[in-house]
Amino acid sequence: MIVRWWITALQLTELFVSSLVHLVYGFYIFSTAVAGDLSQALSDCFYKNNVEVSLKSEDSKENLTSTKDLPPIVLVHGIFGFGKGRLGGLSYFAGAEKKDDRVLVPDLGSLTSVYDRARELFYYLKGGQVDYGEEHSKACGHSQFGRIYEQGHYPEWDEDHPIHFVGHSAGAQVVRVLQQMLADKAFKGYENTCENWVLSVTALSGAFNGTTRTYFDGMNPEDGKSLRPVSLLQLCRIGVIIYDWFDIPWLKNYYNFGFDHFNTSWRKIGIWGLIDCLLGNAGPFASGDWILPDLTLQGSIKLNSHLHTFPNTYYFSYATKRTSKVMGITVPSGILGIHPLLFIRILQMSLWRHPPDVPPPYKGYRDEDWWDNDGALNTISMTHPRFPVEHPSQLVVKDSDCQPFLPGIW
Repeated sequence: MIVRWWITALQLTELFVSSLVHLVYGFYIFSTAVAGDLSQALSDCFYKNNVEVSLKSEDSKENLTSTKDLPPIVLVHGIFGFGKGRLGGLSYFAGAEKKDDRVLVPDLGSLTSVYDRARELFYYLKGGQVDYGEEHSKACGHSQFGRIYEQGHYPEWDEDHPIHFVGHSAGAQVVRVLQQMLADKAFKGYENTCENWVLSVTALSGAFNGTTRTYFDGMNPEDGKSLRPVSLLQLCRIGVIIYDWFDIPWLKNYYNFGFDHFNTSWRKIGIWGLIDCLLGNAGPFASGDWILPDLTLQGSIKLNSHLHTFPNTYYFSYATKRTSKVMGITVPSGILGIHPLLFIRILQMSLWRHPPDVPPPYKGYRDEDWWDNDGALNTISMTHPRFPVEHPSQLVVKDSDCQPFLPGIW
């Protein structure tokens, strides 16, 4: 009994510390964005140099001219990410979009499902009102139509004008789902779409096969859909519901979780609607139409079961890890160079054990295959789609090993 109390106390302590760290970090990012915007506004007001602005404009025009015939590169952010225009002047991709006019960084729902984000990405590029699909919308309890893009960011997109996509973390799966939708001609009014609209897919620590991190943070390994009653994700769920319910315009202009199509604002559902959402009877967390179920092993297998690797598209993936083997045991690769809190997350994932009373997520499952990780994703998940069917792949250590590039293989 005493041992059980100690374990419970440690778990609650970990939850408190983890929640506090995430909250403080969130406020830090937000305050940094606000401070950056204020600083930029003051700089523009008092120290604006017309000559520099003129030169910058000329450089921009020259850059645009030199790259106008090249396919654009679309950078797709991962979970809790944001696109250009959110969080002030902060950049999710370290300012890549500021270096070239052909680099696009769409702002997709940071917590919305992979399916919803893929639909949003299509209309971001082509223009028009986001259509989530009638059947899907009814099943998940949200509006069929969402944000309107008066002008697409690449309206000429088609088979003759394909695009390079780069996806980070969950963003890699978003791109794969989008390509499958193009192949399936899943966009009403666009019957000419096909998989060849995608020239290449590059994944940066892509979440192809899910992550055991989801279970540590609160997803139930029994089904990969529900949340444990006391967990980090449960606190996150409550915070997101309240944030969207208050629906403060200037705040959501800075950061938006992407659930506007669920219509959970106080103006539309009132106080009783809020209570309904908090009790888990309505909203994205009730229907399961959000990102975390897609990142469990079960959810990823379900997604992968109908996604293909296409023969004319070039696929690249970059896998990361912060673990190493010491006497046959997987441990964090070192304390130096790793933030202490990230060190703990890496250690947790390297000690992962699938519950013995729960059926394994796939045939041939082994815990040790999932021990190498970077603190957020398991390395086995990043290389290429593996489950339920392994896709063609080639491990590359040196760039010269994959010359020339071959399509249809990771």
